[in-house]
Amino acid sequence: MKKQITSAAAVLLIIAAEPYICASAAEIPQTSAKAAVLVSADTGEVIFSENANEKLPMASTTKIMSVLLTLESGGLYDEFTVDSDAIKVEGSSMGLCEGDTVTKYALCCGMLLPSGNDAANAAAVRIAGSFEAFADMMNERARKIGLSHTFFVTPSGLEGEGHGSSALDMAMLAREALKNDIFRDICSKVNIQTEFGDPPFRRWLKNTNKLLSMYDGVYGVKTGFTDEAGRCLVSACKRDGEDLICVTLNDADDWNDHISLYDYGFETVGNAEISIPDGFEVCIAGSDNEYLPVCAENRLVSVTTLSDDADDFSFELAAPPFVYAPVEKGTETAELKLMYKGREVRRIPMYASENAYIGKSVTAGEKNIIKKLLSELKEFFS
Repeated sequence: MKKQITSAAAVLLIIAAEPYICASAAEIPQTSAKAAVLVSADTGEVIFSENANEKLPMASTTKIMSVLLTLESGGLYDEFTVDSDAIKVEGSSMGLCEGDTVTKYALCCGMLLPSGNDAANAAAVRIAGSFEAFADMMNERARKIGLSHTFFVTPSGLEGEGHGSSALDMAMLAREALKNDIFRDICSKVNIQTEFGDPPFRRWLKNTNKLLSMYDGVYGVKTGFTDEAGRCLVSACKRDGEDLICVTLNDADDWNDHISLYDYGFETVGNAEISIPDGFEVCIAGSDNEYLPVCAENRLVSVTTLSDDADDFSFELAAPPFVYAPVEKGTETAELKLMYKGREVRRIPMYASENAYIGKSVTAGEKNIIKKLLSELKEFFS
């Protein structure tokens, strides 16, 4: 399904696509979950909701946050020895033993596929020094994402007093985590080969998420289970350009419920083909011109949405205060943020539309300063 949205707004925006009025005869599904939600992975719009804001224990789906923080901490492929006490934990495991050499990347694989509590604990101690300090990092990141019904106590999801989240918060967390290409790649694998041990050797890890092979288009995300939380599942699925995230908490029939919710979702949502307008510019220094026009590689952006209201969408240009001449045509100089009701949908690279040369009025001394700054910028980004 495709929609058209046409508008002009205050943030340098014009949006256009093909005519469509969102209407669905799809039957609203019934679930066995204590809480459930289905959202657009692009906009975060709620498509189906059942007790979606109720705070509940969420078991090992907690590890979505633990993996996200691990990936963002850097040094993913640096080898280190796991903390002996951290890996002494009950429940699911990636198989870490005392003295094992591992990398953060391997720990992420161990958290997302076999749902290793040992991996989550080892990552927490490596990054923050203790479970408590890591939980503080988790809660701070949750606040930045805007998760208002979430509180983390443990990195693994084993129950701690107050540890819990809502179905909607977990969907928004998954939406944030899936923006990370490494996260997205790992959680989409049915099996993955990685290396750890004493000494390290290659081995296979198997994903607990059976939905990956049960329903076409599923590419993640994370399972969870404890006696208190019941069966918990966060998944993501993309078909024909339509991208959805589904969460069920305390659901004895989670596989089938997710399938039913996706069937409903794909009959309900549509793809809006949004046209990126002309007229975006960045400030340029060292050129005879004050501004440099920029454009996207592709003019159309496809967005999974229920909306047919142009006022729901806007563009915001994210650019440095100015760029230095010379700039070759096709050089990336900025990003364009596509927003839905103030929430960022995605960032689109923007490239110089033309060459920008050092201005004739620029003195030799100014040219040398510009060349030095360009050299330092290239060195920094390399």
